[in-house]
Order: sequence, then C-alpha cells, then structure tokens
Amino acid sequence: MAHSPELRHAAPSSLHTAEFRFYEELNDFLPMARRKRTFAHAFDGTPAVKDTIESLGVPHTEVDLILVDGTSVRFAYRLRGGERVAVYPMFERFDLRPLYRLRPRPLRRTRFVADVHLGVLARRLRLLGFDTVYERHCDDARLASTSVRERRILLTRDVGLLKRGAISRGHWVRATDPQQQIQEVIRAFSLQRDLKPFTRCMACNGELRPVERAAVAGRVPPRVYARFRRFMHCARCERIYWHGSHYEQLKTLTRTLRQETLRDRDASNISTKTRNI
Repeated sequence: MAHSPELRHAAPSSLHTAEFRFYEELNDFLPMARRKRTFAHAFDGTPAVKDTIESLGVPHTEVDLILVDGTSVRFAYRLRGGERVAVYPMFERFDLRPLYRLRPRPLRRTRFVADVHLGVLARRLRLLGFDTVYERHCDDARLASTSVRERRILLTRDVGLLKRGAISRGHWVRATDPQQQIQEVIRAFSLQRDLKPFTRCMACNGELRPVERAAVAGRVPPRVYARFRRFMHCARCERIYWHGSHYEQLKTLTRTLRQETLRDRDASNISTKTRNI
C-alpha cells in the first residue's frame, strides 16, 4: 500500500497509530482526502477493528473482508498500534473460502425493508417482484428490528442506521434519483436474474394473482374495462392492476436491467480471456 502524506504527521505519544486503506465503494463513506489511499489513524487503548472502522465513517454492514498485516481477521480483532489494515467490500467474483467473510451468506430469498425516505424505491422493488416492507412512519428502532427479525436487507440513506450492532444485512443507497436507486440496488445484490415483474402490489407488498375479467366489472373505470382483457388483483388489499402505463415502464426497466447483466457478463469474459493471454 502506498504511503500517504498523512502518515508523516506523528500522533501524540499517548495514542497508538495504525495505517488504513479502504477499497472500491467503501471510499464513498470517507472524506476526499482519505479516499483510495493509505492514511494514518490514531486511537487510544485497544479498540475492536469494527469499532475503529465505523468511527472512520464506514458501516460494518458494507464490509466483507478485513486484512491486518495481510492476515484475515474478524470484527472483534483488537488493534494495538502499528498495524496496516486493508478493508474490502463484498466480493462477487472471488473465492474467499480460506478467509473470514464478515458479511452473512446470501439469503435464500432476497427481501428488503426500506426507510421512510425510500418510498419510491420500495414501490419499484415491489413491482419487480421483491418482497419489500415500507411504512411512511417507522422509526430507526423498528426498522432495525424488522431487518433482524425477518432477515431482511435494510435499505437506507442514513449511514448511522447501518452502524447499529444488531444489523448484519444492509445497504447505504448512494443515489438520490429513484431510477438510479433501483439500478443501484439490483446491481449491488446481483438480482438481474431474479426479476419477477408484476407479481407484487406496489401499494401494500401483497402478491398479485390473475382474476377473471368479469369479476372486476364495476371495480375499474369503464374505459379500462373496455380496453383491457387481462387483470390482476392483490391478495392482500384487493387492488386491481392491468397492463397500463406502469406495466410498459416496468417492461422497459426490466429489459434495461437484464441487458446490463449481459454486458457485465461479456465484459467479465473479455477480462478473463485477456488475463489468460
């Protein structure tokens, strides 16, 4: 790891110092002066490496691998001074079996809980078929409890919320635009192959099921009933859905996300062939 100018500043004699380097998207949590470079961090006592990483601004839910002097360690590892610490995010294409992976294994079913600022994202995730809990009035304690109890990935714009010790699955949503947010989440968890559009109610998260056209007569506008032949209804809130503008937008979004998967796969294959040459 290259030395940073920050390393030249000596820490007070009562403090210990360790060198840190964060990789890839973990740099999003750091001030510009510390991104993509090695820097010195002074601390007192023998803190757990997890606590030190979070004091630097990076939530533990975003970290998958920590190397101290080249050796893989767990979150509870105690720093004593003089260490070189390298911190990595989730790896998708590397075999880390000999090392301590710090993030939980992937869930059998990908389910989310979204904070109060991510209502549009929650609705779009539901439309793509992902079980997503969202309430307009839900405090941090309840969000954390839901994430842990129901084994859901917590999506939030609040970095501090992801630092709660009980939370093991979470993602800090970087984007502010809803379209970019949905793309970010799908990419972050490699969900392009798991899209099941038009299978969940975007209002309540219930499952959508086909319903006979005659059964919705009088429950949808006359012009809609005259134009469409296929309808779905929510098993939970009884809302009726048809293939209108939302459906066309959903098809476009799904196609875009799946095309990105093919592009990523092709790029990965090209990279592999280049390395083999």
